[in-house]
Amino acid sequence: MFNQKNAIIVATWVGIIVNILLAVLKGVGGLIAGSKALLADALHSASDVAGSVVVLFAVKIAHKPPDKEHPYGHGKAENIASIIVSLLLIIVGIEISISSVKIFFGEAPVAPGKLAFIILVVSILIKEVLFHYKNRLGKKFNSPALISEAWHHRSDAISSFAALIGVGTSLLGHYFQLSFLLYGDAVAGIIVSIIVIRVGYQLARDSFNVVLEQVLSPEDAEPYKSTVLEVEGVERIDELYARNHGSYVIIDIKISVNPEITVKHGHDIARNVKDLLIHQHIEVEDVFVHVNPFDDTK
Repeated sequence: MFNQKNAIIVATWVGIIVNILLAVLKGVGGLIAGSKALLADALHSASDVAGSVVVLFAVKIAHKPPDKEHPYGHGKAENIASIIVSLLLIIVGIEISISSVKIFFGEAPVAPGKLAFIILVVSILIKEVLFHYKNRLGKKFNSPALISEAWHHRSDAISSFAALIGVGTSLLGHYFQLSFLLYGDAVAGIIVSIIVIRVGYQLARDSFNVVLEQVLSPEDAEPYKSTVLEVEGVERIDELYARNHGSYVIIDIKISVNPEITVKHGHDIARNVKDLLIHQHIEVEDVFVHVNPFDDTK
């Protein structure tokens, strides 16, 4: 757990530093080159910085051990962080769209400079590297916050690519004296906003399901049931509810055992169920077992 926490924190700090540099580079470059799409992309990178800071604090909280007030642990702090990052994405998307739409109702735009094109190419390459790095790490440690942040980087790469097409179109319009192509920069800004809002919505939806205690589907819970039925003395599984709790899973289960056995024997069976689930499924953090007397008439 210590190594896992450190790896996630290091990955988050890498994202913070890179995003600060990219936000400054895009912002200054957008002002110099006169690119609305690049300035919008700079805002997107700035939101990444805010999101990474939120994730950094959430990861530290999520890895605190259970206590009396939080017997299930603090894992959902990561999902709350994921929701905050998602809302930032949606807000940024709305801001980008408003800024881009305004261009169509003002004076004819001026083609951005070539500097904007170069900065966007560099940004896309860096963001794709960050996406694969954090997404792989997030899946390895089952960290929803880190996976959310990885997709934030991917959305930034996609938005930069859309901005790249827009800037390229505007440059072509300027070169060939085609005025309608000059609006490519603004069109790219609108496309970027739609991408950003969509990614934010999807991430928020998934995290809300965890926070609202949505249990895993029967298909996802089936491996746990198969494991429980391997335990000697388990006559039947009456109920099994498994739910994500941040980067780990909590299971509540009711089993039926022979009603003629001793209380100690029933307790031992319950202990074996818990131990086997935790041993065979690395994502399972804790199991709460309730023992019922087996009744074959039910």
